[in-house]
Amino acid sequence: MVQPERMDGIFRKYTNFDEMKADEYRYWQSRPAHERLDAVEEMIQTAYALKGWEMEPDVPRLQRPFVRLPCPWR
Repeated sequence: MVQPERMDGIFRKYTNFDEMKADEYRYWQSRPAHERLDAVEEMIQTAYALKGWEMEPDVPRLQRPFVRLPCPWR
């Protein structure tokens, strides 16, 4: 399987799926947090477009529920 390694046009050939996923994981871990969040936002927009939904521009994204965890040293 020929898989693009990076956006610079380099191609890598992987012998198995686990090797490819490990390389992909290393790549995304090497990217800054803002770039990873931009990629997630792009995937969300693509998923909305595939469903035929329209995203409202001023709605905050990636919200998480507020969970209070006990602090053992207090």
